[in-house]
Amino acid sequence: MKPVKIIFFDVDGTLIDMRKKQITPRILETLSALQARGIRVCVATGRSPMQVPRLPGVEFDTFLTYNGSCCYDRQQEIFSNPLPREDVYTIIRNAAKLGRPLSLATKSRLASNGADQDLIEYYGFAGISVEIAPDFDQVAAHDQIYQIMMGGCEQEYAAILDGVKGARIAAWWDRAVDIIPAAGGKGAAIRKILAHYHLSAADAMAFGDGNNDIEMLEAVGTGVAMQNASPALKAVADDVCGDVCEDGIWTYCRAHGLIP
Repeated sequence: MKPVKIIFFDVDGTLIDMRKKQITPRILETLSALQARGIRVCVATGRSPMQVPRLPGVEFDTFLTYNGSCCYDRQQEIFSNPLPREDVYTIIRNAAKLGRPLSLATKSRLASNGADQDLIEYYGFAGISVEIAPDFDQVAAHDQIYQIMMGGCEQEYAAILDGVKGARIAAWWDRAVDIIPAAGGKGAAIRKILAHYHLSAADAMAFGDGNNDIEMLEAVGTGVAMQNASPALKAVADDVCGDVCEDGIWTYCRAHGLIP
């Protein structure tokens, strides 16, 4: 294996066990030890910038939020890829036909036009509540929207995207969807990040568990799926580590000499 210079980590189901909703001391130890060895530690998540976990004693080097639609490091914005305005309006109309409320994600807030049980539980993974925005229509009309979140199962995907030209679904849970730019996704964002730091795919590693991590694992030299990952992700992974509930990342990094 070529020396690793940068590692991308999904959050929910990868760094954090979604059942316990907390990060373990061993994973914190892993992230710190990687940085001590000069390896960039990056978060790659469907979460908003406001929802990226703040970890005791660890600060991520680079942030890929909204499934890669909004990327930045500690100094600057690196990549910004909002949804086309006409698609935002189309998705809002389609969701209304399905009786589904949704949330519009800007750089600084999440604006919702309602809440159903699926959306409430989806927000709950990040430990936050759905907030109804009285200015929802103004946000839709004037703010840059990086991602739309709503409850939805696979049978609803076609109706959600009916008439949409520049957006697609990136789902990691079977009861909700993230809607992102068609040319976006974690893989595209990682390629932008690597180019920004003058690194190659061979310099990079990634850990993930959901179907929205498929492109991420394909964009790096070594893509590692969690034992608890979806079958589709395991099918494209270069390797599989232990379950998130068993500190699989810590065990894998020690076994491969990435940390002492």
